Amino acid sequence: MKSLCLVTVGVLAMTLLIASISLLVAHVFQTVVDLQVKQGTVLKNGTETFEAWEDPPPPVYMQFYFFNVTNPLEVLQGATPLVEEIGPYTYREYRPRVHVQFLDNGTKVSALNPKTYVFEPEKSVGDPEVDLIRTINIPAVTAMEWTRSTPLQFATEVLLLLYQESLFTVRSVHELLWGYRDRLLSTIHVLHPEIDPVFGLFSKMNGSDDGEYVFLSGETSYLNFSRIVEWKGKESLSWWTTEACNMINGTDGTSFHPLISKDENIYIFSSDFCRSLFLVYDSSGAVAGVPTFRFVPSSMVFANTSVNPANAGFCVPAGNCPGTGVLNVSVCRQGAPIFLSAPHFYQADPKFVEDIEGMHPRKEYHETFLDINPLTGLVLQAAKRMQVNVHVRKLPEFFETGNIRTLIFPVMYINESVLIDEASASKLRHVLLEASVVTGIPFVIMALGIVFGIVFIVLVCRSQRISEESTEEERSPLIRT
Repeated sequence: MKSLCLVTVGVLAMTLLIASISLLVAHVFQTVVDLQVKQGTVLKNGTETFEAWEDPPPPVYMQFYFFNVTNPLEVLQGATPLVEEIGPYTYREYRPRVHVQFLDNGTKVSALNPKTYVFEPEKSVGDPEVDLIRTINIPAVTAMEWTRSTPLQFATEVLLLLYQESLFTVRSVHELLWGYRDRLLSTIHVLHPEIDPVFGLFSKMNGSDDGEYVFLSGETSYLNFSRIVEWKGKESLSWWTTEACNMINGTDGTSFHPLISKDENIYIFSSDFCRSLFLVYDSSGAVAGVPTFRFVPSSMVFANTSVNPANAGFCVPAGNCPGTGVLNVSVCRQGAPIFLSAPHFYQADPKFVEDIEGMHPRKEYHETFLDINPLTGLVLQAAKRMQVNVHVRKLPEFFETGNIRTLIFPVMYINESVLIDEASASKLRHVLLEASVVTGIPFVIMALGIVFGIVFIVLVCRSQRISEESTEEERSPLIRT
């Protein structure tokens, strides 16, 4: 009987250990979890995935920081500009998707994404309607660039004198953000109706959308979840000089496919940047108790063409490349000399930082990042940071430019951030716990196998010890001759 028990325990221990190792090698339970995640990550009406995509629950905040010029007269004489950062002016951003329609048997989804901004006084440094900022007069600079060396040059100079416009202007934060009626642009509007008489860095963007998007639902492949295939009715852009630069790649940055690995690139299309860009793995961490991978923009995205020749397509006109870390977006801003960069020219060519006194680039404040849960592809924390600059230079045709040096002049930067709310984090932790329990079954089986193995070893040793401790009289035969 004892021998039977011993054999049973030994066989059971060996069976459990072999089974657990086989399950781990074959990734059986991990495959089951991955399959469930893939099947659940599809845009279908009535599902939690669709509801979270249509109206994301975590609050989004948009912070605006302005650079106030403190030495305008000296700058016109050729001195280094001295700027002072003022901010943040914080707005709560509401961005539900509307006019959602399913296309092509549910494989595509079209939607508009209007954004509404509501001022948050307790998260701001002052009143945007009262606080004044001295900055570059963007309408005047744009008009001068438009008309120089054209028949309208003299008329523009007359208007500048008539309206007493200079290279710098003083406006309230509210006017700079949401718009004011500019006298110079109003006059140009009479001759060119396509020119908006109202100027503002975010003019007509409060309560409006940036065009219709068409997304893939993920029905045919989880890798295509929420990937953009059309914007404003087109499958590619037309601003840049190469086909690769005009491609619309990736999602809009609010959602990604599940089962993300450290080795892949995360692609995003941003209408603010007028282009697609990609992010690479930076580090692992946790947000609200949920494991995350942090992705940041690759250094190749805004690299000089000597480092990344593919970026030559973003040099407009061809061959006119501003340098590392800066993107000329004038082609998609009605010809206004607008250049984009990271705040404080973070990771840009040092010359841009040295040209402006008051630039202090720091990774923790000025880097764009995404913290994504790799299993579900959900964004737990993110910050999109972008700086708006103006290209200024001395124009002999216009005395308003004085002796100013050629500069990429910083005007303001934004920090658009999101952090998962506790209710969503709690729900996600529960889902991940269930997944951990399922994927942990092989380890439980292995632990049981080890326990039975230990029991088997103990029984064998105990039996051997009992056998060794018996006396010679006990070991002698019962019947003696």
